[in-house]
Amino acid sequence: MTLKDVLDKSTQFFKQKKIESPRLDAELLLGHALSMERMQLYLNFDRPMSEGDLSQCRELVKRRSTGEPVAYILGEKEFYGLSFKVNKDVLIPRPETEHIVDETLLWVKNNCIEGEKVKIIDLGTGSGCLAISLAKKIKNCEVVAVDISEEALVVAKKNAEINQVSSQVTFLRSDVLKLDPEVFKGACIVVSNPPYVGASDYIEAGVKAHEPHIALFAEDEGLRLIYDWSQRAINEAKGRNNFFMAFEIGDEHREKLTEFAKNKFSNLGARFVKDYSGLDRVFIVSKNS
Repeated sequence: MTLKDVLDKSTQFFKQKKIESPRLDAELLLGHALSMERMQLYLNFDRPMSEGDLSQCRELVKRRSTGEPVAYILGEKEFYGLSFKVNKDVLIPRPETEHIVDETLLWVKNNCIEGEKVKIIDLGTGSGCLAISLAKKIKNCEVVAVDISEEALVVAKKNAEINQVSSQVTFLRSDVLKLDPEVFKGACIVVSNPPYVGASDYIEAGVKAHEPHIALFAEDEGLRLIYDWSQRAINEAKGRNNFFMAFEIGDEHREKLTEFAKNKFSNLGARFVKDYSGLDRVFIVSKNS
């Protein structure tokens, strides 16, 4: 059996299992099993597969067929051009979350004095993708990354080492609402990808079965932690001349968050950013000097 035979059979098997991207997943998994880049697979279509090769490939294909996400099988995921280790203890970074990084970088460019120290807080850091990406992209910044999960923080700390920003990022294990006010002192930016899936919301079976529920679900139709964490961040920012807050949200949350912002901090500018599918994805509140 050749490599092409295995790739074709794996793709067909995934189609039968109704895997969303059968060919891509097969390429990624076989490439991982054989230590090849995807392009190398096509350059080696005629390569005979040893029994050892077949055994490794079968194991990965079997795992994917049960719905286990490719990122967990590979043990890594790219985010904002950086590589992040992931496992079942952290949410898999998604392209939609990159909008938070984009918007934060734009705000820093327009509102922060060049060379001035920028302090950022990342609430519910998970894999650390937001904290680490911002630490990598913003010169002279310090980031405090908070999570209630010790297991998640182990992963995030490893990712900070891999991406060489350990000296810029401090990791804290805490409930956000119990954070010492000193943590917020001097912070002009707060970002978060909080749990925002409601109990009755649709969620893909593979996501629900494999990704950590503590990072996915929240009460009040997914809005509870967005309400509580954003209110805490705004309260701690009182007196600052400039402030920026960006939270990832569910696409159905705009109406209620608009009302929330109007009632709780109408003196600040609130807006929404859409994702690549045109859905509301980021809730931003800012005060510009």
